[in-house]
Amino acid sequence: MVNFTLTTPCPSLHHGLPYIKASSSSSSSKPNLTPKPEKKKKGLAGVGIGLLAASMLLSSPLDANATRIEYYATVAEPPCDLQFAPSGLGYCDLDPGFGEQAPYSTLINIHYTARFADGIVFDSSYKRGRPLTMRIGVGKVIKGLDQGIFGGEGVPPMHVGGRRKLQIPPELAYGPEPAGCFSGDCNIPANATLLYDINFVNIYSGNRK
Repeated sequence: MVNFTLTTPCPSLHHGLPYIKASSSSSSSKPNLTPKPEKKKKGLAGVGIGLLAASMLLSSPLDANATRIEYYATVAEPPCDLQFAPSGLGYCDLDPGFGEQAPYSTLINIHYTARFADGIVFDSSYKRGRPLTMRIGVGKVIKGLDQGIFGGEGVPPMHVGGRRKLQIPPELAYGPEPAGCFSGDCNIPANATLLYDINFVNIYSGNRK
């Protein structure tokens, strides 16, 4: 007879969820070939309980939240018609926001997903599960982000709660040099055009210069 039991978490599955494993029980020296309906029914009931327990774990809030973060980390915002500043920066607003704009040299919190021109994601705050805190307007980040969020040179500033798409040309990003390099491997190639989906979460409450 085959019994189904819940084993310890499988290392290859995400979130440490248990999995259902079939194992053969030891048989007696004189196998009884006469079917026993009551035991068969009990075995099927055990399988049903095991599947129900596994399905409840699979639909747990933790797993749903992890899936939601992974979704935002990899799925692009809806397309919109880009406008282009004289600098070459492309931008369009999906939501203008509801709050104030960031003052000069202020720390702000943003969520973002960053892609190459071919759509491949190379960085995302969603995947880390927390927004990025950055100082805006003073060259602490690449020029395309400063201009695209703080505004200037024909680009309107973002407001808290706003969502904006940016297309950043190489000269406003990392230019002719590769970036994000470690032990000879670089995440961002030279002369890369970068696409950002920006969500202006709020102005950081602990601002200081």
